[in-house]
Amino acid sequence: MQQQGDDEQAHTGLPCKEEALTRRSGWFGRWFGPRTGRCADETADHLLVSLLNMAWFVEARDPYTGGHLWRVSRYARLLAEAVGLDAAEVARVSLGGFLHDLGKIGVPDAILCKSAPLTDAEWAVMRTHPDIGMRLLAAHPLAFLVRDAIGLHHERPDGCGYPRGLTLEAIPVAARIVGICDAFDAMTSSRPYRRGMPRDEALAILCEQAGHQFESGLAERFVQLGRSKQLDHILGHSDDGMPLQVCPNCGPTLVVRRTAQPTERIYCRNCGGEFRLLQKDNSLHVEPTGRRGSAVDLQPEADLALLQRILAEARLCLRLALPAAAAGPGAAR
Repeated sequence: MQQQGDDEQAHTGLPCKEEALTRRSGWFGRWFGPRTGRCADETADHLLVSLLNMAWFVEARDPYTGGHLWRVSRYARLLAEAVGLDAAEVARVSLGGFLHDLGKIGVPDAILCKSAPLTDAEWAVMRTHPDIGMRLLAAHPLAFLVRDAIGLHHERPDGCGYPRGLTLEAIPVAARIVGICDAFDAMTSSRPYRRGMPRDEALAILCEQAGHQFESGLAERFVQLGRSKQLDHILGHSDDGMPLQVCPNCGPTLVVRRTAQPTERIYCRNCGGEFRLLQKDNSLHVEPTGRRGSAVDLQPEADLALLQRILAEARLCLRLALPAAAAGPGAAR
């Protein structure tokens, strides 16, 4: 058993459980030990916000991925709960789902926002994003919460994934879950060169790839959730109750925030088209104005209300994870 842990560390570059707990204990003492009450809460919030903001900037760069991080996070939470993970692990998987593409900060815009399929050379660059994410996390005190999801979500049970070509036993459960949810959202989301797949077509591909690209048990459970329509409130949405709206030129690229009000203007981040929000049948819809947004209009603006809700979940994740970290290696089961 010890050999297996050593092998995993050698292959993944990630710490085995004992070393990880030791590191967490050190981080806990350094960042939270001298602090109590409100001061500790504020320190934790600043650290969590730094992670969430980095992830949001990735999504803001690509006009076709509106809501992707939220959707992967929600899918991951549902799947983690469905397979019976405990509350701490569910919270960690959900947070990892929101942060999994952190490394795309280092992918050039010409590749990240390309409106045509990537070439082999461009795919090689895109496949560096898990390692870039790991380097970005290297000195962050809360890296242990999301390291698996960020660094290993493109690994596959058959060993054909990247960046390390791990096989099933070496892939942490958080990475397995986020990998399934990321793939499903990629298949069902539209890109400039193709429309998103219908739900059932994407679920059929998950079935075909179970045991190859995805762990069989997790893929089968996710497919069950999909076929029972338990994913439909997430599919094609950017937030709870907020479906993506359609730009006539670019497809479903328009993100409407939960805090939006009728008569507000929103803009397609791909073509720059301006749209007016209208209230119809107790929901918001968009109407083209025929104008294009200015450079100021098209500047990315964080959805602070959404980030605050993700932050609240991240606080729970931190509260559940840090007591075990602070207890040190002796607390490991």
